[in-house]
Amino acid sequence: MPEPLPRVGHIDFLNVLPLAYGYVHGGADGLAIERGVPAVLNSDLIAGRLDVSNVSSILYARHADKLHILHGPCVSTDGAVESILLLSRKPIEEIEDDRIALTAKSATSHALLKIILRSGYGAVPTYNVQSLSVEHPIPEDATAALFIGDDALYLYHHASPSLYVYDLGAEWKKLTGKKMVYALWVASRRFAEQDTASLARVSRAIRESFAYGLAHKDAAIRSVLGEKPFTYEELDHYLGGVIHWDLTEEYLDGLRTFYELAARTGLIEKAPELVFAGA
Repeated sequence: MPEPLPRVGHIDFLNVLPLAYGYVHGGADGLAIERGVPAVLNSDLIAGRLDVSNVSSILYARHADKLHILHGPCVSTDGAVESILLLSRKPIEEIEDDRIALTAKSATSHALLKIILRSGYGAVPTYNVQSLSVEHPIPEDATAALFIGDDALYLYHHASPSLYVYDLGAEWKKLTGKKMVYALWVASRRFAEQDTASLARVSRAIRESFAYGLAHKDAAIRSVLGEKPFTYEELDHYLGGVIHWDLTEEYLDGLRTFYELAARTGLIEKAPELVFAGA
């Protein structure tokens, strides 16, 4: 029997469109790609149903004993992110013990919002995870709502002018002066330690798929225009300068700060040591 293919998770948001484009143009050959939202892939990786995946960066902090970080890729920004937004009926400075609705799609954005509101504004709201819609973004019984991904990017361009809109990447930069890492590519510790050849193959496929997608960014954007509610100019701006994908030392510094503040806020037990696959 042939050996099973490495099981690789893929969060199919526009912030990794270059990778997705590379995958469909040969980069995923020899991989078993599983697509899903961050919360689902986070769970699948920890449960052993995936070998490698891009996951919410907070997941690594909560399961560092089971995961190794892949060298190179991440999803990050230096300031505004455009696709993680807090929409509010009142100015953020006036939020206190209000009720805030959270998207169920991501854990990092939950932690980031709680850090920003507590450390930046002294607010300790009540949070409720629930389904949200771009048509009616803030539930009637809530003061504000947190959106991520393509829904947030749509609202960045089309939110009602009657609402206050806060970009959490910009808020993080204002609070800390640091860059922010929202997602990492990680491998299960078992896979990283027991199948180093397959790990190297997956890492190479991710790097080469990203490189292919970035080299063909124009074609990648045009490939989704008919199915996504964005203009070419909006996506070119988003993918051409807002989102970054290289996990450099400056971004690692921002990641460590995120973990330190998450620990101080009680969202994780402690800031983890960063352990890299193949290190």
